[in-house]
Amino acid sequence: MSTHHFLNNIFPSKNFSTEELETILPKFKQVKFAKNDYLLTEGNTENDYWFIESGFVRSYVIDTEGNDITTNFYAAYDIVIDWSSFFLRNPTRENIQALSDCVCWQLDFDTFQFLFHTIQSFREQGRTTLVGSYFTLKNQRISMIADQAKERYLRLLQEKPHIIQNISLKHIATYLGITDTSLSRIRKEIAEA
Repeated sequence: MSTHHFLNNIFPSKNFSTEELETILPKFKQVKFAKNDYLLTEGNTENDYWFIESGFVRSYVIDTEGNDITTNFYAAYDIVIDWSSFFLRNPTRENIQALSDCVCWQLDFDTFQFLFHTIQSFREQGRTTLVGSYFTLKNQRISMIADQAKERYLRLLQEKPHIIQNISLKHIATYLGITDTSLSRIRKEIAEA
């Protein structure tokens, strides 16, 4: 996919003037990651705002017992970022890792700030994205408390079938807050229904 085509899908001309796009698009840098490469590691400050063109990425934390727990999955057209680390400039507690070879488009913090403060439509799109991320996170947190594991799996299957098809069951199980065995049982129940 060409740079122009991919980024124009992220920044549609109906929302941005030609002049704005001529300022925004050249600021992006294409970066390729190999499977298992890290976009961010715990203890570092998030300095990049990433758009995924292709591939799969996950974020995870290490719990108090040393287990690796997936906090989110990302795929094409998703933004990969630790929002609080990026905006508050503090060290992250998450790791963000490529699960496959990936092509991403990067804006560094200073460039993002420049665009955010000089182009109103960029600022509005950024605010809308941040609010949407907040609601997704809030709903995920409530679901972990209020929904059965099977409901959480079915929602993931409905909303992100590409994740179910391309990510290891081990990572999906930790994301859902269950064991691999429980996930296998749920998948078997659904298949037999």
